[in-house]
Amino acid sequence: MIATNLKVQDGVLHFAGYDTAKLAREFGTPLYLMDEARIRYNCKMYQDAMVEFFGPHALTLYASKALSFKHIYEIVRETGLGIDVVSSGEIHTAVQAGFPMEKAFFHGNNKTDADIAYAMDCGVGYFVVDNVEELYAIEHIAERRDHVQKCLLRVTPGIDPHTYEAVNTGRVDSKFGVPIETGQAEEFYHYATALPHLQVEGLHCHVGSMVFDEDVFERTAQIMLDFMGQLYHAYGFETKLLDLGGGYGVRYRESEGVVDIPYRISALAEFMKGYAEKLGIPFPAVLLEPGRSIVADAGLTMYTVGSVKRIKGYKNYVSVDGGMTDNPRYALYGSRYTVFSASRADE
Repeated sequence: MIATNLKVQDGVLHFAGYDTAKLAREFGTPLYLMDEARIRYNCKMYQDAMVEFFGPHALTLYASKALSFKHIYEIVRETGLGIDVVSSGEIHTAVQAGFPMEKAFFHGNNKTDADIAYAMDCGVGYFVVDNVEELYAIEHIAERRDHVQKCLLRVTPGIDPHTYEAVNTGRVDSKFGVPIETGQAEEFYHYATALPHLQVEGLHCHVGSMVFDEDVFERTAQIMLDFMGQLYHAYGFETKLLDLGGGYGVRYRESEGVVDIPYRISALAEFMKGYAEKLGIPFPAVLLEPGRSIVADAGLTMYTVGSVKRIKGYKNYVSVDGGMTDNPRYALYGSRYTVFSASRADE
């Protein structure tokens, strides 16, 4: 089986101990099933590893874009994580769930003035600032409120994580962040630190999703630490927070690998501490932003087959009562999945 919370019993697929065929009959399809115990386990696994290897100030941020609804923010709050949010809708949902918004980090490369104002009104702790225009928008809106807004500057390390082209965000020409390689990230720092209503707490980067290669985060961290060293030695700026984003790959098919996340975090921490010491810079509080790797193996989508079309000598088509509205990934990225017949899972 593809995940530990899946098993076949009496020919029927069971998920988190439940008979999936029975659930489909009871609730209808398409049907999303979520394993809350698995979500909690994954949250705790991340945060325990972060604190063990990076120290007590390390923090895991749940990436809301992976799956956003009220109860998941309650789970994340109860397991001690922060959140990353990318829209006013996610902020609203988190607020409704009673999430402590001082532990929220607001992302996005095109925040509107209304988004910025709403996030400040909701007490969002940190803005992850994507571009120079956003700096001035935040400054203007914060000034009107007589408020100093904490922020991280999103910079682009310029590496290729060897992942899906559509989710590769680490290159110099990415639409996200400001590139280090061209010198623009250093200019970005100067613009930000000159604004009286912004408090620059650190740096952020994200290189992509579905990362399986072992050295991607180490390569990213090295570039980020070099940039931190540049700012520290030239201007005396101490990066208090370093957010390395998310992106650990998850297993959708039996043939795909499994990432040992605690081991990867331990190796990353060992590398980063040694490299920071070599550069002679203070070690920051490190943040990671897992999303998919918290919820993917905790989720299952059920469909009902309507018809089967067999084209002799070519292929077969199985029609189901769902599509891009409930899962756009296949059409967008050509993503592959493992499929079971819930009622005949042993065939």
